[in-house]
Amino acid sequence: MKMFDPHIHMTSRTTDDYQKMAEAGITVVCEPAFWMGQPRTHASSFEDYFLSLVGWERFRASQFGIHHFCTIALNPKEANNANLADDVLAMMPRYLEKESVIAVGEIGLDDQTDAEVYYLKKQVELAKEFELPVLVHTPHRDKKHGSMRCIDIILETGIDPSLVLIDHNNEETIEETLRSGCWAGHSIYPETKMDEERMARIVKRFGPEKIIINSAADWGVSDTLMVPKTVAKMRDIGVSEADIERVVWDNPIAFFAQSGRITKSALEKDVLRDQTQLFSGNSVLRGQTPQVDSI
Repeated sequence: MKMFDPHIHMTSRTTDDYQKMAEAGITVVCEPAFWMGQPRTHASSFEDYFLSLVGWERFRASQFGIHHFCTIALNPKEANNANLADDVLAMMPRYLEKESVIAVGEIGLDDQTDAEVYYLKKQVELAKEFELPVLVHTPHRDKKHGSMRCIDIILETGIDPSLVLIDHNNEETIEETLRSGCWAGHSIYPETKMDEERMARIVKRFGPEKIIINSAADWGVSDTLMVPKTVAKMRDIGVSEADIERVVWDNPIAFFAQSGRITKSALEKDVLRDQTQLFSGNSVLRGQTPQVDSI
């Protein structure tokens, strides 16, 4: 079974992770724009980051047979930085035009400040202008209230809820998220957020309609293989193969295909590896024999 991890921060991962993911059946990833662990001090550092998402990281994934896409945004945590927020917003349009950018995100709320609300609304307007879906980060603290507030703010903008993926759901929030007409994303973590068994039981209870799972793996304690591990748990408790495939393949494709920049038929084709290629003179190899797939 091919799998799509629709929220994973590969910039903070190693090539070993790409190798393990490919071996486990993950053939497509989407990498949302994120924060780097410490506050950025210059807006120009966002520009280099955005360039890496549409350039080097896309190339690096292809070297292991994985389709790489991304989303572009000012993340909610750094929306509170008045010294750079407006400048980042101004640079976003030239990246939202890129063919590998399939949504605006992560946008949403973190500490639920006025600044976060302001830039959330501004970025939804950009999504509407560029006819892109939006990926929404919901707060890790005050989860239920914060998630419902995200939904209310976004729907007040007039965007079609079918273009909205509300991420980091759990048992407290999923019913309201699905009732809103938005898609429900779930991040599966080793210790926090959701785990594989809880997620499998959510699918068993609610079915696969508009439900998406991801690893959200980043520079913290996380696991790039949480999608295939959750697939195994869903099988263990009797979720049908058709429903599993819908959750880990059909649904993320259907959501992001609304960008007009991906199709299921294109993603079903294998990415042929050619590790003799270079990106700005750089290779993913360090003296190893290049792997080249024949047509």
